[in-house]
Amino acid sequence: MTTTTASTANTPTFGAAMSASSRASGQRPDARLEPPVLRGHARLVRYKDIEADFDVLIDKAIAAITDGEPVEDEILGRYVNLASMVRAVSFREGKLLEQAFERLSKQNPDLVVLVQSLKLPLVKAAVEAVTGNDWKHLDGVRLDCEAPAKGYYTPDVILVNRIRHLAFILDLKRSLASYGDTTRLEELKLKMLASAMILPDWLYKNHKRLMVDNVGVAIVDGASRPSDHASGVWALNDIDDLLEIDGAAACMAELRVRFGRRVQTLLEAEARRALGIVDPPVAPSAAVAPRFRLRQGDRQSTLGVTRAGQGIMDGLAPDGSEILVPDDLLDEAQGLADEEDDGRPAGRIRVGFARRLLAA
Repeated sequence: MTTTTASTANTPTFGAAMSASSRASGQRPDARLEPPVLRGHARLVRYKDIEADFDVLIDKAIAAITDGEPVEDEILGRYVNLASMVRAVSFREGKLLEQAFERLSKQNPDLVVLVQSLKLPLVKAAVEAVTGNDWKHLDGVRLDCEAPAKGYYTPDVILVNRIRHLAFILDLKRSLASYGDTTRLEELKLKMLASAMILPDWLYKNHKRLMVDNVGVAIVDGASRPSDHASGVWALNDIDDLLEIDGAAACMAELRVRFGRRVQTLLEAEARRALGIVDPPVAPSAAVAPRFRLRQGDRQSTLGVTRAGQGIMDGLAPDGSEILVPDDLLDEAQGLADEEDDGRPAGRIRVGFARRLLAA
């Protein structure tokens, strides 16, 4: 079954998900690489509007990262927990982007967002058509979703604009960096384009007669490297145009910043645990005397001083300068240090010497 899709100046054409605003204004092709700007959409969202929901999503992602017991690994050794946590971060960030995208879409009541049970058949005719032809030559072709298929493709999100009768098949990636030197990105695009050819029929039959006459595919790069809308790649900071909501991209950027802070705190704590560092370094304070460097001519000794049971700190005098002392005091200090080496009590030595230096 085939129908003709309508292509207007306000909606993306089948396949590449071109920027609606760019097409309407007749921008040059290279304009798609320019930094995103507010398009003046009818709806606006600020982070404070969705902060509570995003906080819940971040908390759940962090809890999932810390959950689970990794299996012992002879290669990773004591770092196995850290490695497991890093792998979990990559997976959970992708899920977080999907959930946040779904939450943001609710700011536009014209949108229907599908994220569950998305199993689009890779109809043989669609795969062959996309493989052997430029997708531009297939604009207007619609295939039966129940035709013979070889496998399935599961997108992250299907976005439907009920007013425009427009749908997007979206694949959200935390980063496309790992796709640079492989054919995986082209294989993904092929599956998405083949799925787009059966999506109108699939939506009509499986989602309450939901009708669309225009379908686009978009791979959203969470790392926001430059977009290439002509080949279906969108930076995360361009999603205002997909959702038709100003501020959506800024909200996603803030989400990633906050999630990143939490993740880095977790990783630092786990790294310290793996290295056997129990407590974080203690910052110098006024209650702790510094380590003084004693120097006279070519003779030099560095001794630790402390007060009231505080630990020894590194550094020079509080103002950053070295403290010079006469030879007799240096001899006395060295003699006390030698006594400490002999196994004699060291507490009086440190405290007494510190007070003498401070008094001086």
